[in-house]
Amino acid sequence: MVSFTQTPADWKVPLVTIEVDPSQAGTPTFPKYMLLADYKIAAGTAPANAPVSPGSVAVAKSMFGDGSPLARAFERAFALNKGTPIYCLPVAEPGAGVAASGTIVVASAPTAAGTVYLYIAGQRVAVGVLSSDTTAQVATKINAAINAVTSLPVTSGVSTSTVTLTTKWKGISGNDIRVEDSVLGVNGGEVLPAGLALTHPTNNVLASGTGVPDWTAAIAALGDDPWEYVSVAHTDTGSLSVWGTEYGFSDSGRWGWLRETYGSVFSARRDTYSNQVAWGAALNQPVVSVLDVEVKSPTPIWEWAAAYTARAAAALSADPARPLQTLSLDGVQPAPKGARRNKSEMNGLAQSGIAIQAVNPDGMPAIMREQTLYQRNSLGQPDNAYELVTTLHTLAALFRRLQQGITNKYPRHKLANDGTRFGAGQAIVTPKIIKGEIIALYRAAEFDGLVENVSAFKAALIVERSSTNPNRVNVLYPPDLINQLRHLATLAQFRLQFATTDAAAA
Repeated sequence: MVSFTQTPADWKVPLVTIEVDPSQAGTPTFPKYMLLADYKIAAGTAPANAPVSPGSVAVAKSMFGDGSPLARAFERAFALNKGTPIYCLPVAEPGAGVAASGTIVVASAPTAAGTVYLYIAGQRVAVGVLSSDTTAQVATKINAAINAVTSLPVTSGVSTSTVTLTTKWKGISGNDIRVEDSVLGVNGGEVLPAGLALTHPTNNVLASGTGVPDWTAAIAALGDDPWEYVSVAHTDTGSLSVWGTEYGFSDSGRWGWLRETYGSVFSARRDTYSNQVAWGAALNQPVVSVLDVEVKSPTPIWEWAAAYTARAAAALSADPARPLQTLSLDGVQPAPKGARRNKSEMNGLAQSGIAIQAVNPDGMPAIMREQTLYQRNSLGQPDNAYELVTTLHTLAALFRRLQQGITNKYPRHKLANDGTRFGAGQAIVTPKIIKGEIIALYRAAEFDGLVENVSAFKAALIVERSSTNPNRVNVLYPPDLINQLRHLATLAQFRLQFATTDAAAA
């Protein structure tokens, strides 16, 4: 007896009725969105705490304010990834916060005409000066040039020979903005005109910004939509905690059994090597990956985080099991030579839960290892279960295939014991039937390069009817995730000449 869901058994009108059933037709298809979360500024028209998709850089500038961290993050992500739908989650600056600030002081006047190439948050500002300009006149020109570039994250004011820069929002993130000149140096045609001397803020960064985002309303507005790849360029304790909880494995988290929406968070952090290692070693977030950035990189941290997220989203959407190593982060500027991490430092960072990047031969930074902050199990013992972003996204792909495969084929089925005799076409399922379906799904996942060892999986797989709830089937699902080629260790055991006996044996 065939189990129909719509056609009545007592239908009398001839001739043919056709009921369409798509349960055997679906293939693994899941929407995955990128989400960029950061500050908007007062000029932005978009309301705070509501996800929105700008669609273009011009619209993003209008929505979040030109020069805002969110508008710049969107511009960087959109340049690297136009295939993943990009949404933005604007948050308001902290009301009780303070904007970061700093000064450029014209210490001595030029004795020759030329061009000053200033860099503010990685954006170049060209200022023409004359040999006859006084220090005050140079400062006035610098002020005008800065205010003319609306995409900068600062506004500028001038008093005699001092130019004061102030971020367009309040918060500690403004303290990440670097202010410097002639980044490309002599080979790049950038040298201060003769005689001209500029004094930049201490350590070349703005300072005194205070305040961190309040994510409560923003995260609540996300619901359970598929925000698979999230960029959050804030690594303060509060931000890491709330985003780690939202994407965590607890009942309320996206990886928990109740929500099952998955995804992960990408970020970036700038600090000295020793500070970075100490910071990472103290954390343990399986769903958060923070990319290390050297102190002297001109690009601000929100653009680094957006680039990392965009590259990861494109690669993981295509294949969640392939490593992200060597993927270039076009558009962000590396630290100058001599200020970059060496391989020993990169290894130390990765062992402290920090994702690492290095400069490709073409001069572009590239992902080297997509490490997460996870380092210890629930008992505090060292553990590598979730140490790589690929593990999370491969698991998510498998779980979604399992969900889709079972719900497509058995959405309204009756449950019987193995060995029950029932007519063909009946909407009845048994543990053995479910087990066969799970194995078939696993074989398909193996074919697609997500898992391996089908025989071991079959041997470890348990599918049984609950002894306490006759309407429930319990499954022990033991996938063996495919791994990645991350290291080719070679022992070069050279000889000046093979022994005669070795040659004869060959």
